[in-house]
Amino acid sequence: MKQLFIVFAASLLSATSYAQFEVSVSTGYAVSSAGMKLGESTNSVETENSYGSYGEGANVQIRGTYFFNESVGVDLGFGYLYGTDQTVSEIDTPSNTVDAVARARAFGASTTIVYKFTNNFYGRFGALLKLGGKTEAVVSSKSVFTEDQANAFGVPQGSYTQTNYVEDFHGHFPLGFVGALGYKFNLNDNLNLFVEAEYYGISLKRKDSEITEFNTDIVLPDGTVAVSGFYDIDNLAPGYNKKTTYVDNLAHNETDESKKLSQKVPYSSFGINFGITYKFKSSSKN
Repeated sequence: MKQLFIVFAASLLSATSYAQFEVSVSTGYAVSSAGMKLGESTNSVETENSYGSYGEGANVQIRGTYFFNESVGVDLGFGYLYGTDQTVSEIDTPSNTVDAVARARAFGASTTIVYKFTNNFYGRFGALLKLGGKTEAVVSSKSVFTEDQANAFGVPQGSYTQTNYVEDFHGHFPLGFVGALGYKFNLNDNLNLFVEAEYYGISLKRKDSEITEFNTDIVLPDGTVAVSGFYDIDNLAPGYNKKTTYVDNLAHNETDESKKLSQKVPYSSFGINFGITYKFKSSSKN
């Protein structure tokens, strides 16, 4: 027991005698690492799949790293992802036009082990967690009236409905993997610039969604709005639900249209980050 205590005390003293803490701030851009099907593009001739990842986009990160010795440390990071638009539905036919995109607005955290291969070259790997945010869908839809519909509304042939809405999707808290390789450029004893290649491996299971904006206008062939706000957020068009819950099981006789089967959506990405590191203490092992 005494020998164990001596070994533990010696290890602790060795670590604290080096003890170096760093703070890093970075920004970067990531692209889809293994694109999955997110939607479809349809015209009068064909339908084409659309692939991608909601992890694609710009990010900012702040990380704190504690080194126990010259080579090994632990890292805790927080970041924000401003995702790029991903095509969910694109329809271009004479009677129907749809432009629906979705993009991530997400906060995340990571905890990693950091290993210095040299004084400048390092790697880190560990766990990635999405803390909050949403996948925001923005939809614009134009639907041309049939002859019967135009007569019923008393508008000329070629009139149409123009619907615009925003729906926010939320997911269960996922656990993923993060790995990175980086290189530091020393400016002085306390400041370093760095560049790193970073991989995120994570997907998100949908939990619920909510329509936050909704508007439908009836528009004449020349573009004049005949009826503004025919449908709105407090009076949704048939077939739309303000809130939707995603479940793993759905009975065949389920009548609640606000329930849908859940699915996993990809956030995996590969990116390049650039940043600056400040060392609060730099010392050698005694």
